Order: sequence, then structure tokens, then C-alpha cells
Amino acid sequence: MNKFFKQFAPALALVAAVAALSACGKKDEAAQAPAAAAAKVYLVGVESAYAPFSAENEKKEVVGFDIDVMKALAQKIGIEVKFVPTPFEGFFNFLAQGDRDLLISAITITDERKQTVDFSEPYFEATQLIAVPTADAKVQKFDDLKNLKVGVQSATSGDEIVQQLLGKNNPNIKRLDSTPLALKELETGGVDAVVADDAVVKNYITNNPSSKLRTVSDANFPKEYYGIAVRKGNTELLNKVNKGMADLKADGTFDKISTHYFGAKK
Repeated sequence: MNKFFKQFAPALALVAAVAALSACGKKDEAAQAPAAAAAKVYLVGVESAYAPFSAENEKKEVVGFDIDVMKALAQKIGIEVKFVPTPFEGFFNFLAQGDRDLLISAITITDERKQTVDFSEPYFEATQLIAVPTADAKVQKFDDLKNLKVGVQSATSGDEIVQQLLGKNNPNIKRLDSTPLALKELETGGVDAVVADDAVVKNYITNNPSSKLRTVSDANFPKEYYGIAVRKGNTELLNKVNKGMADLKADGTFDKISTHYFGAKK
């Protein structure tokens, strides 16, 4: 060992030790650094028995018009979504509590609902429709249901409209968990009529030709408009949804989806 090295060896050893400790510290910091935050997945509450808007297929996947619209919308605004089957009766509570980020399933925009959630611009027009057995020729309009037992899906527009005719606590209103269940109850004679959203009633009768049901429309039923619901005050997400929906309509995507489920506009 030469004289120079002997003189500076302790200092060189100290520098090497500090460098080693520094490198070790950086490794530890890298190991402890949090991974990049994963992209947020927006939970979308959907009803799983409301064809053709949203319903489970044989693979237990939720499919339908609203599902295809939301998928296209999510792609348009650059978010990832996950569909979560949710009972309609508790729909708005799930949203308010933060268990869902969005709701879509033929949700009629009403002033009462606007008090607890924010709605997108309307994307679909609907009305109520009456279903009765084919053999029943007596029912020709809504007022003809006054003395009959009427089935409705609980907490829906059909429920609210029938309440206006029969009274909120009238025992002749039979509330069920879904519109298909109400229509099945009509088939088996458990109720005399069902009032529900027109597209859902028509879809059921078309796909159940043996049901022996017919429909009755009434010009006094008001027009209804469906909207996508977001948590009250979530203006940022609401603006994205509205912008995305406008873009879907402008580029023809919305009409393409609508034609697939409901046919071309007349």
C-alpha cells in the first residue's frame, strides 16, 4: 500500500459507507413508495329485471338498452364503469350513501326525485301503459281500473299514477318487486290489470306470446322522460354525462343503439 493510499484510506472508506447507505435508503424509499393510483371505477346501479332497458341474461350479465348506452357513454367521456344490480326501491339511497356513483334503468325524472339526486338531460321519452287479459273487454281507459285490483312495481311511476286513481293505501293496489312479476301475477289472475312503463310492458308481451295479455293506452297519461342520476351536487360528473350524451346523439351512436332495441323512428 503506497503512502498516499494509507493517508486517505479512512476518508475514502467513510465516503464509500455514506454512498452505500444513501443507495440503500433510496431502495427502501422506492420499495415503500405507493403504487400509482388505479383509475377510478364508477359503480353504476341498474335494475336487473327491466327488459329491454336492463335485465340479466342466461350468463347473469346485465344487458339491455340502458347498459349499451352507458357503455358507449363511458367510452365517450373516458371513464370505467361496473354495473351493479340494485333493487329499484332502494335505488336513490344507494346513490346518496355513496355505494353507487351513477344510476341508470329507465328512471323517470320527477320533481320529487330531483330533491335528492341530480339528473342528466333526458335521453328517452316514455309513458305508462295498461295491461289486461285479452279476454277482458271492459277496460278501455285508465278510469276503468277504479274498482279493480291493480298490480304495479313498487316505487315506480306506475305505482304513483295508480295511487292517484285509487288512493295511496288502497288495498286494491298490489305492489311487486318488478314489472315482470306484476305481469306474471296478471297472467295467473292475482290482479286484474297492471300499469307500468310502455316499453317494458310491450317487451314482456312480445316475448311471452302465451301470456294472453293486451295493452290499453290512455291519452291522459303524461309523457315521462328518463335521465341518468348522479349524487346531489356532483356537478363535475353530471357535466361529463351531459356532454357525453350530447356527443353520442350527434355522432349517431345513440340512434344506432335505439334502433337495435326499438326499431327505426317512424
